[in-house]
Order: sequence, then structure tokens, then C-alpha cells
Amino acid sequence: MTEKLSRKFVQKVWGVDRLPPEFGAGHEARIGEVWFKPPAQLPELLAKYIFTSERLSVQNHPNDDLARALRLGPSGKSECWIILDSEADAEIAVGFTREVAIEDARKAALDGSIVELLAWHKVSQGDVFYIPPGTVHAIGGGVNLVEIQQNSDITFRLYDYGRPRPLHLDEALEAAVTTPYPPHLRSRLEDSGPVLVEGEHFTLFCIRADETPTMDACGPALALPLTGEPSVDGGILALGECVLLENVADARFSGSGIVLLAQPTPR
Repeated sequence: MTEKLSRKFVQKVWGVDRLPPEFGAGHEARIGEVWFKPPAQLPELLAKYIFTSERLSVQNHPNDDLARALRLGPSGKSECWIILDSEADAEIAVGFTREVAIEDARKAALDGSIVELLAWHKVSQGDVFYIPPGTVHAIGGGVNLVEIQQNSDITFRLYDYGRPRPLHLDEALEAAVTTPYPPHLRSRLEDSGPVLVEGEHFTLFCIRADETPTMDACGPALALPLTGEPSVDGGILALGECVLLENVADARFSGSGIVLLAQPTPR
């Protein structure tokens, strides 16, 4: 049994004037994100699309303990990006090129040179980046991606290219991991098995609709089609949509393409 989740279009200064056709036409604002309302069965997970025309701020997010200590909410934010499309030279920054002292990171954030300290990765369709809390990162322009995250909107900005938005240096540096990004946290869709990411707070499965998936999973899950024309239980999973599966163990996939499934990681 499936339930289609409602969508929310979110305006961003770094958003785009035109969305892919599956999101419809007639959006007057620059849309940067499309959020899917978390269902009551999975309130801790948020699925969204992100569309960029220019670089996002250099930022990070707290872990659960820091979010609670700062009285900002019950949870921090870990996330995962799956690149759907990108311009030829599109990049994202994840982690630093070397270990950086906290005070050096503060100075670099204040004068903008933090951009040069970050490790910029060229991206293409199918790249996957798991982003633990504290990781300093920035999505570049010309990227379309899917993000699965803890359902938290706590963001600490270290640098924002002169945009008139507040920075959060003290909080960001308290949360920051100022070392290079671990290579094993990056992967490719075509190289993955059924388990794409197994993080502390959520697990992502990569299902090929024309195969019989073998997963050790049950219970509710978010299903989001990434490519092709997949179906589940006889109903089409349209690109640009996200649905709730009542019990992933009972779901039957058919058609073609790749489907992303997201569940909380059992504790």
C-alpha cells in the first residue's frame, strides 16, 4: 500500500528559474528546493530535491547532542546527496583539503578564503555523498540532486559570498569537523548493492525495478524514483514524486529504472 506525499516548493536566492518538467510550469519565484511532507509514520525523515544556479553558503549542521545542548531542537542533521544532473564543470565542496585549526577556520570564514580551504569535487549523475553532522560543505551551481536527511532545518553558515543573511560562526565552529572528507562516504549508484548508505540515523536502499530486490528490511519506507519508469504494487512511481510504502517487505517493484528507499536505521 502506498501514499503519495505532498510537495512544497521553496524559494531560494540560489534557486532556478525553470524546474524539470516533472515539477510543472508557472513558478514565478526562483525555486531552490522541493520538500516532501514527512508522513506520520516517518516523521524523522525528510526527502527533498535541490536545484542550484549558483553556490550555496559554506555551512554545516550539528549532531543530535549539540542541537539539544544549544536548545535548537530534538535532533541534528545528517544528510545524503544523490546527484541527478549537473552542468559540465559543476562541483560540490565536502570537507577540507587538510586538517585545519579551529581559529584558522574562523579567520578563513571571516575573509572568505575558507572557499579555497575546502575540497571541491567535480560531480556527475549517479554520484552519492553521505554527509555526517559537522561536515563543512557547499553545493555549487548547476546541480540537481536528491537529498535525504534527518528532519531538521538547523543550518550554521560560515560564509555566504556577501549575501545579506546571518552567519553562525560560533555554532558552526563548535560543530565543525575540520579534516578531509572520508573517501568511503562517497560512492556511485551503479556500483552499489541493495544498501546504498547505512548511516547512524537512516539507511538508504537502491532498488532496480526490473530485478527482484533482496533486502533485510521491513516496516514503512519512503520511495523516490530516480530514473526510468518504475512501478510499485502496480502503481507508477512518477519522477518528481515521493511515496510512503506501508511495509517495504511487501512491496513489489516492476518496470524499469532505479528507486531510492529510505528508512530510519534500527537502534
